[in-house]
Amino acid sequence: MRALTLPGLESADADGGGIRLRDHVDAVAAAVDEADGPVVLVGHFGGDAIAHVAADARPDRMAPVVYVDAGPLGNGRAINDELPVVEGEIPLPDWSEFSEEDLRDLNDELRETFRSRSVPEPAAVARDRQVLSDERRYDVPTTIIACEFPSELLREWIAQGHPYVAELAAMHDVEYVDLPTGHWPQFTKPVQLAQAILAAVGGR
Repeated sequence: MRALTLPGLESADADGGGIRLRDHVDAVAAAVDEADGPVVLVGHFGGDAIAHVAADARPDRMAPVVYVDAGPLGNGRAINDELPVVEGEIPLPDWSEFSEEDLRDLNDELRETFRSRSVPEPAAVARDRQVLSDERRYDVPTTIIACEFPSELLREWIAQGHPYVAELAAMHDVEYVDLPTGHWPQFTKPVQLAQAILAAVGGR
């Protein structure tokens, strides 16, 4: 198991200027190339987008990709181009910027811990457009750990043709795991999240 620290995220003082989405994708692809055998990628929110484009770049190496409280980002879309930018970076916004669903189970103590550990994201990583090119990505085994939005709702959106889940709808092998909590289960339900990830890997 390996937790990746992507370029520009080494510390709160790291210089993220000039770091783009492709730099993060290339770093993940390089880690995949260094690994022996099939690789399981786990991504959360913006990390989901990076995991998906890495799977697009190395579809024959994935087994599976696990998306935590998000899903695969479609071609031409950005992770989030609405977050406020400060001097070329995106710091963790004020809590008032988030919805009640985002903050579910994130108590004051966890919020303080989260903010003390937070590292600003290079703005271009969140704003660059996703570039996908290999349709074999649709064959990559996929697990969605649904937190804010239950899997039942995700399935409804797929049936309705909602653009938010268009890329997910095209995936051929998808499993859903419900873990009801807010947007950051790594803080609010870390044990349950770890168990869900291990179960997803073991089940594949």
